[in-house]
Amino acid sequence: MLTLSTLTLFILAALALLITPGPAVLYVVARSIDQGRLAGVVSMLGIHVGTLFHVAAAALGLSALLMSSALAFGVVKYLGAAYLIYLGVRKLLAREETSQPEVVERRKLAHVFYQGVVVNLLNPKTALFFFAFLPQFVEPAKGAVAGQILLLGFIFVVLGICSDGLYALLAGTIGRWFKGNMRFLRAERYFAGSVYIGLGVATALSGSEKK
Repeated sequence: MLTLSTLTLFILAALALLITPGPAVLYVVARSIDQGRLAGVVSMLGIHVGTLFHVAAAALGLSALLMSSALAFGVVKYLGAAYLIYLGVRKLLAREETSQPEVVERRKLAHVFYQGVVVNLLNPKTALFFFAFLPQFVEPAKGAVAGQILLLGFIFVVLGICSDGLYALLAGTIGRWFKGNMRFLRAERYFAGSVYIGLGVATALSGSEKK
């Protein structure tokens, strides 16, 4: 079992990382402004379900296999980039919707959740992050390494849900205030689409090196 001091240090380090907006936060914020708080929260949950897969892969050593293969790393990276760009282009080509977002998106929440999972699963940088970050807090003398990685990963996901959930609620609330304004809707459509495409391009151009 990990010591209290190690767990405390890990939680502080995780919080420092989570409160700094990154690609996942930008994705959730764009989704929340675009489709409302509920869709933003569901999208965030999808992303963190994807995170659980990365944590399990790190615990099982599968992340090491991905990191050791430049081909596999590149394939996953470009698939993820292409998917984000696809979401962005589709958003840019969509029509503005003046209905309240929470009502409109109740029929599409499963799809929103699925997209969040896929976006995170197809991000090899996430796998690399957990492969490099979690083992720093593992204490081999305290028990099974895989079990410790799973525990740390679960704690990280819980903290991430709390942190990213706040971003989703805040962004969704801002979007709701202006949802009936067609000028805002047009600007919001361009913003969301540009964020998705920007994230996709950034992923594609991040380099073939695994860093």
